[in-house]
Amino acid sequence: MHETSARAWCTGKTQRNLVEREESESEAKVDGETASDSESRVEAVSLPPSADDTPEVLNRALSSLSSRWKNWWVRGILTLAMIAFFFIIIYLGPMVLMMIVMCVQIKCFHEIITIGYNVYHSYDLPWFRTLSWYFLLCVNYFFYGETVTDYFFTLVQREEPLRILSKYHRFISFTLYLTGFCMFVLSLVKKHYRLQFYMFGWTHVTLLIVVTQSHLVIHNLFEGMIWFIVPISCVICNDIMAYMFGFFFGRTPLIKLSPKKTWEGFIGGFFATVVFGLLLSYVMSGYRCFVCPVEYNNDTNSFTVDCEPSGLFRLQEYNIPGVIQSIIGWKTVRMYPFQIHSIALSTFASLIGPFGGFFASGFKRAFKIKDFANTIPGHGGIMDRFDCQYLMATFVNVYIASFIRGPNPSKLVQQFLTLRPDQQLHIFNTLKSHLTDKGMLTAATEDK
Repeated sequence: MHETSARAWCTGKTQRNLVEREESESEAKVDGETASDSESRVEAVSLPPSADDTPEVLNRALSSLSSRWKNWWVRGILTLAMIAFFFIIIYLGPMVLMMIVMCVQIKCFHEIITIGYNVYHSYDLPWFRTLSWYFLLCVNYFFYGETVTDYFFTLVQREEPLRILSKYHRFISFTLYLTGFCMFVLSLVKKHYRLQFYMFGWTHVTLLIVVTQSHLVIHNLFEGMIWFIVPISCVICNDIMAYMFGFFFGRTPLIKLSPKKTWEGFIGGFFATVVFGLLLSYVMSGYRCFVCPVEYNNDTNSFTVDCEPSGLFRLQEYNIPGVIQSIIGWKTVRMYPFQIHSIALSTFASLIGPFGGFFASGFKRAFKIKDFANTIPGHGGIMDRFDCQYLMATFVNVYIASFIRGPNPSKLVQQFLTLRPDQQLHIFNTLKSHLTDKGMLTAATEDK
């Protein structure tokens, strides 16, 4: 009797579970699409193919060449043009460089968000692009506000509105973001919950990849233009030399994500980049305008890059290992300590940096596109040129914080001046006692 009732209870429970599952599945189909439906619809969406945007002048001049050599010449000519533009913006100074970084960031964000919009445009998601650009504005306000507070402290303290904005900067930033968050929740549509959250994540990952890294680029620039120019130049050199070695000597495929990448190009690019980094660092280390930190001069209301170079940028003599002495015949070599650091930078640019490009290749293959955009003929979009640069920027920032930068006296003084008089007096007495105990401040000096 008990066995029969137990069996009946189990049967009834199983039936109830089946009914509940069917109801939940039917509700999911009504409220939103299943994952497999979403994936099949995404695959069905065809992104517009990349058009041939090569200038007509080049098309006519190179019409007699094969597509392989035509692409080689187009890429080469446009590469030289971009390098020339890079030299021009370096000549124009730090402020122009920061503006260019800002423009590149916005264009990269636009290219990635446009891909998302093209994939999901058939769903007619409300407010997607509006909210994406709003979040970009919020994140830039936060990061650049932090930068202004750190590097333009005297200017901020001099102007009352800026001082108020600086004091409540993080609260204002959080309020702006919270407004966008609430707007997103209010925009949710019953049929497209899952897809809207997909795009919410898409926007935030794009902000993490693009905006955060560009902010680190600007921080590297303030440490000295050499920390901006050398890493970027190493990535450019590795990209060019890997392409050249792969074009002429490439035989062995490197990775399936990028079929055109070869081991010959990868290894040749590595050695060429290390040598290039050493030579470029040697040349730049002798100029104060490159090695001095970029600071804001309150008297002239302009940026200054004049200082007494640190030990990193002073020639020193190093002993050469005995094995190498027997080969080159030198016992010592004079070089800048920064050149040793440049080996780490160029090694990362040539061995790890390309994985940023592989990541971008995997992203493009996932959406069946060749390039992020058609901005630069033969090269694709801006993001196609900066996929490795963003990874490099993070490494340089971490490297400086870990091995180079120490406490900044000017920032400590700035923070000290914002304290109340009693707090300043307490710190003064503590510092005086500490220096007296160290023997750096004698009793006679203290009395005076």
